[in-house]
Amino acid sequence: MDSDKHFICGVYDDEDVLLHAVEQVRDKGVRIQEVYSPFPVHGLDDALGYRRTRLPIAAFMFGITGTILALFTQTWMLGYDWPMDIGGKNYASLPPFIPVTFEFTVLLSAFGMVGTFFIVSNMKPYGWPRTFDIRSTDDKHIMAIDLAENKLSKDELGRILKDSGATEVNEKNF
Repeated sequence: MDSDKHFICGVYDDEDVLLHAVEQVRDKGVRIQEVYSPFPVHGLDDALGYRRTRLPIAAFMFGITGTILALFTQTWMLGYDWPMDIGGKNYASLPPFIPVTFEFTVLLSAFGMVGTFFIVSNMKPYGWPRTFDIRSTDDKHIMAIDLAENKLSKDELGRILKDSGATEVNEKNF
């Protein structure tokens, strides 16, 4: 992310006002960078125009990878690399492999989803999050608009935010 970014932030007290404000602001052609809220607001994703997440597809792919890797590893180790005759049973029989395969599928799927989420969310262990307003962790909702991504001036954006119900309009530079 660029280190010299300029944002204008609208502060809202109520989530219903925020939802209507998002729709009003987007209807005027303004691109909203992000909305920060102290708790989940039902319908905010739809109002912001977010697409459905593809994380379940990634989870499925990691799970399939875990299943294939577990079955291949067990079959190779117990059937070909170091076969053992235990009670006259087949070397590479499927039923004893099921518990290990299930556990490895769940393990790889969980680790893969966590890693994918961190990468997609740009959550680095060495990074420091942008805090537009510390009150967004307590009781205020913050709508952040990147000035570089919108054609309107700072004053026009501030007026649009005020007209949509913002109690405050602040400028934030990172």
